[in-house]
Amino acid sequence: MNHRRTRPLLLALALTAALPVAALSPRTQPQIPEQVSNVAWAQDMANFAEADLANPPPKHGILFIGSSSIRFWDTLAKDFPGKNLLNRGFGGSEVRDSTWYADRIVTPYAPCKVFFYAGDNDLNSGRSPQQVRDDTVAFVKRVHQDLPQTTVEVISIKPSPSRANLLPAVQEANALVREALKGQPHAGFTDIYTPMLGKDGQPKASLFREDMLHMKPEGYAIWRKALAPKVKCDRS
Repeated sequence: MNHRRTRPLLLALALTAALPVAALSPRTQPQIPEQVSNVAWAQDMANFAEADLANPPPKHGILFIGSSSIRFWDTLAKDFPGKNLLNRGFGGSEVRDSTWYADRIVTPYAPCKVFFYAGDNDLNSGRSPQQVRDDTVAFVKRVHQDLPQTTVEVISIKPSPSRANLLPAVQEANALVREALKGQPHAGFTDIYTPMLGKDGQPKASLFREDMLHMKPEGYAIWRKALAPKVKCDRS
């Protein structure tokens, strides 16, 4: 063995081992997905752009974004009177879709706070709870890339009776997202899953429409109560 040649190698390995982990694994930038989950969302984006031209929404308000549970929340203004609110939900969307379109339906509005709901469509399409967690964190980071002081409040995935087979995955995804957001600045998590369960621990069918997926006003009443203390700007 050539000891003169091995000593520098051993020294380099020792120095590398002593380096902080962060030095070996630099913080990655938010990952915008390679493609949107459904090209149909392009029409939704066009509709939003047209609405913004016709009636430009004021900036620094409170933005609600995500899938159909947000899109169908047509009583937002009534539920939270006196607030500067904007709804940019697009039905059927997955978490990564909002990340993809953040430059169109988040950044231009410069909201003080974003309420974000998505995840159940992701699980239904075959994505894992771990992927939902990672996608949600990527969305939060994408928002903070342009708006570092904006608070992103993630709403937990709801317990839909029509997707009862997914409830274990929903519970796991909610727990993973909640834990992941603990380490994220200007990020929060609201549990609406638990208050939507009956005494038997099963989803309350009375909260849902006939499709057992989308909510009745009674379901949104639970959301309103859970979110009301947070529907405000956290900074002046």
